[in-house]
Amino acid sequence: MFEKLFENVRQKSPLIHNITNYVTVNDCANMLLACGASPIMADDSGEAEEITAICGGLNINIGTLNQHTIPAMFAAGKRANALGHPVVLDPVGAGASTLRTNTALDLLKDVKFTVIRGNISEIKTLTLGSGTTRGVDADVSDKVTEENLNEAVSFARDFSRQTGAVIAVTGAIDIVTDGERSFCIRNGRPEMSAVTGTGCQLSALSAAFVTANPDHPLEAAAAAVCAMGLCGEIACRRMREPDGNSSYRNYIIDAMYRLTPAALEEGANYEMR
Repeated sequence: MFEKLFENVRQKSPLIHNITNYVTVNDCANMLLACGASPIMADDSGEAEEITAICGGLNINIGTLNQHTIPAMFAAGKRANALGHPVVLDPVGAGASTLRTNTALDLLKDVKFTVIRGNISEIKTLTLGSGTTRGVDADVSDKVTEENLNEAVSFARDFSRQTGAVIAVTGAIDIVTDGERSFCIRNGRPEMSAVTGTGCQLSALSAAFVTANPDHPLEAAAAAVCAMGLCGEIACRRMREPDGNSSYRNYIIDAMYRLTPAALEEGANYEMR
């Protein structure tokens, strides 16, 4: 299943419009190139709609919000909806400030999202309207564990039904659900949390996968999550004594560049619930 989805990304090379944060914009662009897609970054409201119109999919990331980029997010999102293009939301740090929280909630009201990807704290903020997010990391009280996995799956399913979007809750155990079927994914490495932007890269990757596979958004989002986690595993095996988190970041991108559809199919570690 995942093999064909990844083959479609490589063959179709979808052009993805990213309105993303300036901390990780270069890494997101390189991750898209590594998976076989093409990136374009445009966050000025004067061109956001026009750029969206020539792209296949849109990735909106609120990691470094400002009054300059917020109007572009709404304009691009509405334009993508009008064109029937997939749209991914990454609510980075939602719950950490009023601006982030309100912007994310307003985007949910005005834009129809294909996939919403965040950690459990960010997703809880979107459902409750407030949260305890510490920066871009999940609050310790919100960790998804084997003990609370069924509860977390039920929570994600409810939010998927509420929004009509595929919900991807990422952490030590990832959950991807369309409200009915749910993937519980155990790919990845804890060292990935030491690299700024792996989540941002995953959101861009998710946009590429769902754009290349528009009829299978759940499976495409799950394939992207598995691929990112698998590349974290491959990159970790490459680490040597002098290497640190900067090398690890590059190794993750290298792993995606070299990952084959067959290797993704074989290495994907998930169960259905």
